[in-house]
Amino acid sequence: MAIARITTFAVDGVSSRRVWVEADIRSGLPAFTVVGLADKAVREARERVRAALVNSGFEFPQKRITVNLAPADLRKIGPGFDLPLAMALLVAGGELAAEAMEGCAVVGELSLTGELRAVRGALAIAEGAHRHGLARLLMPHSRAREAGLVPELAVLGARTLEQAVAIVRGEEEPPAPADEDAHAEDPDPPLDLTDVRGHNALIPALEIAAAGGHNVYLHGPPGTGKTMLARRLPSIMPPLSPAEAIEVTRIRSVVGLHHGGGLVTVRPFRAPHHTVSASGLVGGGSQPTPGEATLAHHGVLFLDELSEFVRPSLEALRQPLEDGHVTIVRGQRVTAFPTRFMLVAASNPCPCGMGDEACRCTAADLARHHRRLSGPLLDRIDVLIAVGRPAAEALRREQAPASSAVRERVVAARERQADRLAVHGLACNAQMSARLLREHAAATPSALRLLYELHDRHRLSARGHGRVLRVARTIADLEGSHGVGPEHVTLATGLRLESAALAAAA
Repeated sequence: MAIARITTFAVDGVSSRRVWVEADIRSGLPAFTVVGLADKAVREARERVRAALVNSGFEFPQKRITVNLAPADLRKIGPGFDLPLAMALLVAGGELAAEAMEGCAVVGELSLTGELRAVRGALAIAEGAHRHGLARLLMPHSRAREAGLVPELAVLGARTLEQAVAIVRGEEEPPAPADEDAHAEDPDPPLDLTDVRGHNALIPALEIAAAGGHNVYLHGPPGTGKTMLARRLPSIMPPLSPAEAIEVTRIRSVVGLHHGGGLVTVRPFRAPHHTVSASGLVGGGSQPTPGEATLAHHGVLFLDELSEFVRPSLEALRQPLEDGHVTIVRGQRVTAFPTRFMLVAASNPCPCGMGDEACRCTAADLARHHRRLSGPLLDRIDVLIAVGRPAAEALRREQAPASSAVRERVVAARERQADRLAVHGLACNAQMSARLLREHAAATPSALRLLYELHDRHRLSARGHGRVLRVARTIADLEGSHGVGPEHVTLATGLRLESAALAAAA
């Protein structure tokens, strides 16, 4: 009888949990059993591991083999357990010394020829190995550079099972990551505000939204530039901080969207189709996976044609917007996904899209249109921008400023916010709770008086009251003002009012 234990990790949500692969080989009729709440892909690993060991020149034990994946109450999903299974069998069968695997985590998928294939969540697995004090991580070479983003962890990238065994024995040095994997994966060319014509008056509102991380609602007739403005919003947002870049890279890796090995440095921009389901938008499924809201973490979630989204999907966004995370419960399993994004929504003013100019909609059509918009969701919108048809002269002569010039002011405002909020782990004004808003708003008495007057006059909700003050704080930061004055409250209320009216209508 021989027993071996190998450490690996299972992706759980957007992080990882440690798993022990325990192999027991004893005399008896040949059998290969895997226990420990393994899914079909893990159970099928028996045949892949058998073929990979034999085709790599190793002996497959013709005995009774039992493999336990502990803890037994954690569901094991995916082919990333192939390599740990193979290494456990080699140790239990006496072909690899147990000392060679001490302090080493293992993850990877095997082909029938013994080639190592990439797995999802390499960065999350590397972070888990470092968190549990392991010094080395053996994994496919194609994901070595991504895992190498974690400091103080020796990543051993191998191309084949035979090479992996040679590396842990110390007989061969792991190959260096390929140069083509070094760059971050940003296939689309950057967009710039200079492409926008005839809407110079709208740029300050976008600047305020980007500076404070505030949600935006663009409404107006079709073809006026709503989508163009929304898609250029990331170009004026500040660059990702190192911690934010790690989070974005980890999320993209877990869902299989990060095919390069470098760090993602561009803020996410997600624009799901209006037919997306609630689980597709916020996450879910029988085995909970991240939704579009999590893929937009630290970036922008753009909902074009807001009135065409089904009501349950929009309602599902309310809690992620407010809390910055969403909790998915399936059976007895609870999974949390981060959802700290800027919501940018766009919609036509009515079903025909013409608005006040030449609207052909009946009263019933308008009522049905407004009912499809979620009032509670619109109440969480901070900045409303009416996008009208620009005049021909404006189209010919007005060109928006370059994104780089606007971003400089946004970055300066974010730095002032970081000075106040970094101690609380926050990055921008939109993330402040009600208590932090009272502590850091620094509103003058005259500004507070005006805010309460406008609150009663325009029948703002209590949430709307706080959101106006957050936007006012951002306007003051853009101006370099320590305190929030009446002029800041007036401008913030103007950006909010129509949004409140739309929410009341919905």
